[in-house]
Amino acid sequence: SEAADVLGLMHYMEVLRLFTGVQLVPPTSDENVTVTETEFNSVPVRLYLPRRAPGGLRRAMVYIHGGGWCLGDAGMHGYDLMARHISNELNAVVVSVNYRLAPPHHFPVQFEDVYSATKFFLQSKVLAQYGVDPARVCVAGDSAGGNLAAAVAQELLEDPEVQTQLKAQVLIYPALQALDLDLPSYRDNAHKPVLPRSLMVRFWSEYFSSEPALREAMASNRHVPAAAEELWRFVNWSVWLPQAMRGAHRPGGPAWGGAELARRHPGLLDPRASPLLASEARLRRLPAAFVLTCEHDVLRDDGAMYVGRLRAAGVPVTHHHARDGFHGALTFLAWPLELALGHRLLSTCLGWLRDNL
Repeated sequence: SEAADVLGLMHYMEVLRLFTGVQLVPPTSDENVTVTETEFNSVPVRLYLPRRAPGGLRRAMVYIHGGGWCLGDAGMHGYDLMARHISNELNAVVVSVNYRLAPPHHFPVQFEDVYSATKFFLQSKVLAQYGVDPARVCVAGDSAGGNLAAAVAQELLEDPEVQTQLKAQVLIYPALQALDLDLPSYRDNAHKPVLPRSLMVRFWSEYFSSEPALREAMASNRHVPAAAEELWRFVNWSVWLPQAMRGAHRPGGPAWGGAELARRHPGLLDPRASPLLASEARLRRLPAAFVLTCEHDVLRDDGAMYVGRLRAAGVPVTHHHARDGFHGALTFLAWPLELALGHRLLSTCLGWLRDNL
């Protein structure tokens, strides 16, 4: 990918998309679930509808796939299997959203797509069409999808047009802040698969812009202006990170960058891009949360800090930390990428959903 990018043959992310593209499967129904594709407010979605009798109104989940805002698709084999399993096991309607990707689309396009689709689904007439209980709807996502799910849950609170509120949010190794890309987890897992620090920095920078200057500043963690100092308290890991996750790392002050990058890319400081920047007043209104983090993951500390902030705001939170987990593990559900770890983590999520949705 880097060679093709440097030589000008193909953009870095376009090369990576070739690898994710081979994992796409068509929307095929089976004996348990009817699978179709449609659009919600012009946003493509893949729908999973259980075949068995509902016995009343059903639960529902809006699922947002990961891929660093640049890759991924609801039709990838791992996501398709996950959605089928959730739909069948919970007798739930699953809406798996396909949003536009970077490049060429940058923030806030990805957020706006998933928000628009979620808001459409939450309309009373749409929920009724699919036999969904308006009191039992959740939003969920992994990685960049976890970022978008958290941002959607926050934004819905401020929208006077939305009458149906979420019952729960499920955030799977979510990316939740772009201010500090030198957290202990970024240091500990800088060179580990599936998501080394260099790739996560590239994902973050491409989310906002393809400008090389931004990517270089984020790689050195000097992309936030001193004027954003008041926001640092929301991502201060010496406050929000459990002692066990700090290891031998010692906190230091932020390395401020110039103001020009933030002026050109205001998304850097936008809570819709970094849900950890939300005020406590906003957080305390959020629904119950399940947050999954993995030890061997650069995003470990983002999830753990959000758990701390949600709990401080009085939100019921279940934090499941997989000490043997790594980024992306939940989608390793079928050959040739099948692991017992993936099935175990999915089972853990399902158990929480049975009790809380």
